[in-house]
Amino acid sequence: MNYELYMAEAIAEARRGGEEGEEPVGAVAVIDDAMIARDHQRTVLGEDPTAHAVVLTIQAAARKLGTRRLSEATIFTTHEPCAMCVGALVEARVRGLVFAVPDPDRGAAGGAINLARDPAMPHQLSVISGVRESEARRLDVASASV
Repeated sequence: MNYELYMAEAIAEARRGGEEGEEPVGAVAVIDDAMIARDHQRTVLGEDPTAHAVVLTIQAAARKLGTRRLSEATIFTTHEPCAMCVGALVEARVRGLVFAVPDPDRGAAGGAINLARDPAMPHQLSVISGVRESEARRLDVASASV
């Protein structure tokens, strides 16, 4: 799987969100080298604290496939997901998570906590971090200066 390519798509999605006034976080879902869903953060404009890019992408993928289980999917996201998002990934039985920027304060895939690999959870994710990290970090800097 081409991690660089799919992370570039997540970064493009994050840029779209940033242009809309959202926190620049984007995500894409991939199965068998095909991107099946994508979205970006929508918490501000949607006035919805749960409208995180990862959750919205999981929802779109599940609708597209007509199933609540995404066991063949890998989710690419620009930032390490929070506990809510990792919980959704676990519940959907997503195969893997690839993220760019670790979050030592709120991340739940090895940052602040590690729900993604917790043996007490009903499912564990394969996790890869740091893909295109410097490029994703530049989005944060650009949005902070606006």
